[in-house]
Amino acid sequence: MSEDQKTKTPLDNGRRKFLNTAGAAGIAGVGLGLAGCNKAEQAPAPAAPAPAQPAAAASHSKVEIAPGQLDDYYLMSSGGHSGEMRIIGVPSGRTLKRIPVFNIDPMSGWGITNESKKILGTKADGSIKYRTGDTHHVHGSYKDGTYDGKYFWVNDKINNRLARIRGDYLETDKITEIPNVQGFHGIFSDKRDPVDAAINHTTRVFCGAEFHVPLPNTPKNWKDAAGYGCLLTCVDAESMEVRWQVRISGNMDLCATSYDGKLAALNSYNTEDGQVFADMMSSEKDACIFFNVERIEAAIKAGKSFTIGDSKVPVVDGRREANKDPKTALTCYVPVPKNPHGVNISPDGKYYVCAGKLSPTATVIEHALVLKWFDGEVKEAMECVVGEPEIGLGPLHTGFDNKGNAYTSLFLDSQVVKWNVAAAIAQYKGDKQAKVVLDRIDVHYQPGHSYASMGETKEADGKYFMSGNKFSKDRFLPVGPLHVETEQLIDISGDKMVLLADHTAHPEPHDAIIVRRDIIKTKQIYTLEDSPIHVKGFDDTGVKRNGNKVTVRIMSVAPTFTPSEFVLKKGDEVTVVLTNHDKVEDLHHGFAIESHDINMIVGPQETKSVTFKVERPGVFWYYCTHFCHALHLEMRGRMIVEG
Repeated sequence: MSEDQKTKTPLDNGRRKFLNTAGAAGIAGVGLGLAGCNKAEQAPAPAAPAPAQPAAAASHSKVEIAPGQLDDYYLMSSGGHSGEMRIIGVPSGRTLKRIPVFNIDPMSGWGITNESKKILGTKADGSIKYRTGDTHHVHGSYKDGTYDGKYFWVNDKINNRLARIRGDYLETDKITEIPNVQGFHGIFSDKRDPVDAAINHTTRVFCGAEFHVPLPNTPKNWKDAAGYGCLLTCVDAESMEVRWQVRISGNMDLCATSYDGKLAALNSYNTEDGQVFADMMSSEKDACIFFNVERIEAAIKAGKSFTIGDSKVPVVDGRREANKDPKTALTCYVPVPKNPHGVNISPDGKYYVCAGKLSPTATVIEHALVLKWFDGEVKEAMECVVGEPEIGLGPLHTGFDNKGNAYTSLFLDSQVVKWNVAAAIAQYKGDKQAKVVLDRIDVHYQPGHSYASMGETKEADGKYFMSGNKFSKDRFLPVGPLHVETEQLIDISGDKMVLLADHTAHPEPHDAIIVRRDIIKTKQIYTLEDSPIHVKGFDDTGVKRNGNKVTVRIMSVAPTFTPSEFVLKKGDEVTVVLTNHDKVEDLHHGFAIESHDINMIVGPQETKSVTFKVERPGVFWYYCTHFCHALHLEMRGRMIVEG
């Protein structure tokens, strides 16, 4: 076989089987085992390869967006340990924007400008408190059960922060650091107010902590297992202030919220409350924890809360032992197989699906029955489970279409499986003829997160499903030891799933949502008055000195900066305020100062400022780094530093 033929020959199922076997061996190697369905001692065999897909040339044309044409959807994705959020066009797969959130971005000046530093948070000396982040989950604000395009939120797992992105500018506007937690992982916005029925939009964001830590986290407690715990945190959607926290039994992973606003659900492992990994695996059942939001807030209002360490945030006890009476319970622990991963709610609001991860099953939990449990009308929490179909090895995340079908990623089988929720419920009730699994498709390889178009809303449309895969071996040109990852776009509009495209993904994205394009309505220029320090016009430009603190106010109108030069003294602390007075859409001005580590862009009618010290005398040019330099006629000026 020629080298050219090798690069064009698809990998056979043996390669996929090898990856599956390696994944299963890895789990076994750390002593986890695989929880079998029907209490079997051994894990089921990996799923058979998916049936060969029909020739799909016509389907592939769906992703070919002609020059000048627009995508149908925005894919709002996390950026993983890049610390950013990304916007991808669907179906084209084109990268539209990389939003700096917890990272430093010299292009936009994020982490360099005074405005961005204020949002990121600084130390006493003015330097940024954290320079890294690990974004995992992105979710948007809702109105009437669907996205309204106002806000998007993303978490930072490393430094336990929640960031909010404005939907009109698609830029980060607030970041909140959450106290008393580590490994802040799963987030979800509520879909309506849980207390006031007249408020039919997002008011709260729920944040689940994954890692046990001593409460309070002081070194003297580190050997006391009973002192370790995890907290669910509620953040106000508008103020971004932490409202309250709930201590739970176990560790939380991912989150979902009900369409009626009453419940937040988080899948939970380590119900053993083990301190180290080996202590977290003895129980055959873990839980999906349901939080009764109205009761939690009533308990806090009644003074039934406490605080932890120096934090002033009210905390209530949501542990299993403290919530045995359903009629007063704040939490409900619905048993699911060991170590679940991912909980998602169906678009009709009736069912939650917990993926098994170490069990080859998905657990279907009925929303109405959980509410009845809280009312004392259901005796055991297990009775809220209405389905547990076997779907394959390593189920992780589930999306939905508009026909009652669920689509779950299978990490070990390297597949996406399509199954019917109603059929799974019928099978659980004893219908042996129920056809649960409808289709399978191979993905390449080891899918993690997955998401359907509008699938987290009541307007799920059943058009596209995206599989976010951890490995892309042989799918793209090699670029060294670190391969790109794949986001594979699948057509789910018909009976059979059809793979449409491989999209590259710079490592390592996690979760995403696919939002219809008409929902997001962005501004094309900024509002001058957004900044209280904006330069009003030519008469407002110039240099103002107060001792060794100097403010330089600059107005930019292409192709000039005003003033075009300013004089400083060695040792000055300088604040440059720049306002772009152009009103032309997309006419951003760059601003960089030679040898001073300053670089940023300022959009039309936008103002940014930056503060720095000048330590050596000389002449230093400042110039436009954005657009203008293409003609070698860039806007420029001189900063003169006298000795």
